[in-house]
Amino acid sequence: MTATWIASTPDAKLVETKLTSSQNGVVKGADSENGSDTGGLKLTGETFQKIRGFGGCFNELGWQALTEYTDESTADTVFHELFGQDEMNFRFNRAPIGANDFAEEWYSYDETDGDYDMSHFSVEHDDKTLVPYIQRAQKYQPDMQLFSSPWSPPTWMKFPKAYNFGRIVMTPENLTAYAKYFVRYIQEYAKRGIKVTQLHVQNEVFADQKFPSCLWSSHDLKVFIRDYLGPAFEREGIDTDIFLGTMNGPEDMSWTGGGYGMSLDNYNRYIDDILFDGKARGYIKGVGYQWAGQNAIARTHESWPELELEQTESECGTGDNSWAYAEYVFHLMNHYFRNGATAYVYWNMVLTEIVSTWGWSQNSLYTVDSKSGKLTRNPEWYVMRHFSKYVKPGAVRLGTAGRFNSMGIAFRNPDGSIAVVVQNALERPLDFSFIDSDDATHAVNATLAPRSFNTFVID
Repeated sequence: MTATWIASTPDAKLVETKLTSSQNGVVKGADSENGSDTGGLKLTGETFQKIRGFGGCFNELGWQALTEYTDESTADTVFHELFGQDEMNFRFNRAPIGANDFAEEWYSYDETDGDYDMSHFSVEHDDKTLVPYIQRAQKYQPDMQLFSSPWSPPTWMKFPKAYNFGRIVMTPENLTAYAKYFVRYIQEYAKRGIKVTQLHVQNEVFADQKFPSCLWSSHDLKVFIRDYLGPAFEREGIDTDIFLGTMNGPEDMSWTGGGYGMSLDNYNRYIDDILFDGKARGYIKGVGYQWAGQNAIARTHESWPELELEQTESECGTGDNSWAYAEYVFHLMNHYFRNGATAYVYWNMVLTEIVSTWGWSQNSLYTVDSKSGKLTRNPEWYVMRHFSKYVKPGAVRLGTAGRFNSMGIAFRNPDGSIAVVVQNALERPLDFSFIDSDDATHAVNATLAPRSFNTFVID
């Protein structure tokens, strides 16, 4: 047995060590301070969901960072590292339908009032930004899958008529037109060599934001999918999967008004109201969760195990790109995969220090200095790499037991290798052990540095 150990700390990134059988006897690790058993991880023999892959979101401000503020060679480095199949292998990625909060400006594909036939529909805006961004990534990732979601319908379909407020108007002619809007988007992107694998009907259905957004009730979302969107896809021969996403909830209880008020969004009255409708569920291939959706995914997985679940947007931080926030993202990845997610999708892959149209600085995998063009790999770049480079599409999550379950997870890749990704969140070293219950030669022992991310690839 041979194994490769890749370790990253705040001071030493991607340190690689080759381990051999002679270095890896099956022993229990011991706490160096008090001698207590730290346990590690042991495979239980159970297998769970197949992993679709990892990715990020194609945002206009990311394209701007790569084309206006750095040179061609640096941009090529970013594309190769993110999308190269021998690198981070971002295979399952996201695109906005119209403007999102990290667009250069707010827009939709049809702002002609009452254009129910979509005769003025056009994605020409994207031909300058999102389309070339995706196409350039495809050169490195020919097997790319893409899911898309709107942040807001065209403003004339909403009340009030605004990008950053309101709800869609639930009239038959409006809903028919909106379904046609999605059909046209998928068809126009296909003409540009970009297949939309999945459609998530609305970004963050519970969020009424300063940026493009749209609230949807459970009933309205069910009616739109069941009676308009699903039938439109059938009529037009659209093979894009419809997902109930992206769900930033429900939160059964959340504090509001500075912590003195309370909001109740009953999980079952929202999600199950849709999924218990047989016709609606017949069109829904899965559910995408993000943000407060992390608290709902476990219940969906338990009740509807046949539905694919995905994490659709990593939480963005506040632009400080700290190691501490990267540790939080590690927790998110472990949490989502342990609760059935088949994919984990980052948010802003690359940004400059320039803020968005609505003034929120956010974290990103890379930062490009808008004055010097210097490229920086931020801490979350290393977290994503510790997973995405070594956990291959088609890998299967393995059941584990042990005291590192909250800080570690294991996968078996299609080639038979095992990838174990584990954190030491403590401020001191921890002894770690891993053993395959079916094959005792697949064992690893190592001392993990404080506040480190680690990947073990066992052949």
